Amino acid sequence: MTAAQPDVSVIIGAYEAMPYLVECLASVEAQTIDPARMEVIAVDDGSTDGTGEYLEEFAARAPMPVTVIRQENSGGPSGPRNVGLAKATGRYVFFLDADDRLGPEALERMVAMADRNGTDVVLGRVEGVNRTAPKSMWGKTLERTDVFSSNIKFTLSAQKLFRRELLERHGMRFDESLWTGEDALFTMEAYLRADGVSVIADYTCYYLVGREDGKHVTKTGGYTLRFDSARALMNLIAEMVPPGAKRDALMVRPFLVTLLPQFGPRFLKDSEEVQRHKLELAKPLMDAHWNEGVAHRLKVHERLRLYLVAQQRPDLLKDVLEFLRAKRQAAAILERRGTRVYLVYPHFRSRKARIPDWVYLAEEREAKAFLGWRRNQVESVLRRAARKTRRLLSQRRATPKGAAPAL
Repeated sequence: MTAAQPDVSVIIGAYEAMPYLVECLASVEAQTIDPARMEVIAVDDGSTDGTGEYLEEFAARAPMPVTVIRQENSGGPSGPRNVGLAKATGRYVFFLDADDRLGPEALERMVAMADRNGTDVVLGRVEGVNRTAPKSMWGKTLERTDVFSSNIKFTLSAQKLFRRELLERHGMRFDESLWTGEDALFTMEAYLRADGVSVIADYTCYYLVGREDGKHVTKTGGYTLRFDSARALMNLIAEMVPPGAKRDALMVRPFLVTLLPQFGPRFLKDSEEVQRHKLELAKPLMDAHWNEGVAHRLKVHERLRLYLVAQQRPDLLKDVLEFLRAKRQAAAILERRGTRVYLVYPHFRSRKARIPDWVYLAEEREAKAFLGWRRNQVESVLRRAARKTRRLLSQRRATPKGAAPAL
């Protein structure tokens, strides 16, 4: 008699994961889902700190089936995840980093959510421990949504529940040629291919742990790897989504999260050689994917920087970065009877710079924020004037006829 298929395969890729692995595996053992409904596949990627030995100890005593695979170091997280995925038998798979840990009810809640709604991907609320975690997508629990109707494009890490049949049907694996951003590529493809995505916002399913030794993968690697990651994600989006508003909305993510940080204030500290190289790496990406549809979804300072990158104008870009580094507040100009708000960052309407006005046009949230601030200022002035008027009238009523009012 063959064993019943597990509901979920937990795939753990581990490299030099001690002592974090201890709490990670404890969180797996503490899951409220029946141990018979899950399996663990752990891949030790050539560790020398006792990670492999601890995984084998765990496998010997764990209440659920645990497979431990030990291999030579592959150099990144993609290899171990792919090895684990090839061995998985569960209806769903969950990729758990060996540094992190699960909330006790995480797997039970995510499997139930996917089964209830027939969705192919489930996101469980993430909380950071000694590091920041994504926040914008946890506003409310969503039984069924997609990448265009929610903010899930801003969490592309692999730590989610995926229906394994979806991954197998499309031959989906992590790109082992990428040294960073490989999970963004995988997850975005899953979002786009999924028959629905669910979001659990009312329970913390995943604890994203910051390592004190600074060895977390997202903190390693040179700047060229970030451009590789941006290029891969932009190309995927362009291949899978036709030109138009939906593609532009998704392109915001690689431009904003991956590319733009390379042209933040730290760009001023780069050598001239590195600055030139960054602009060279950015140029084909800007030429292929940058347009006004993407630009108008960004804040003015973000849009302005990327516009100058697209124009290959490091001289003007540096002026903008100096302005931002000084934490100066951009003045605002109202035109068209208050229907347009321009933010006056460096080179606004400069004849020499010749940057079009639309680059400085406040996007909807910025405009509303400014107009709300301006309205509050006007209302505050009016309230002060009204209080002063009431005080003067009160004084006049209280002053006997013919007497001078008190000053």
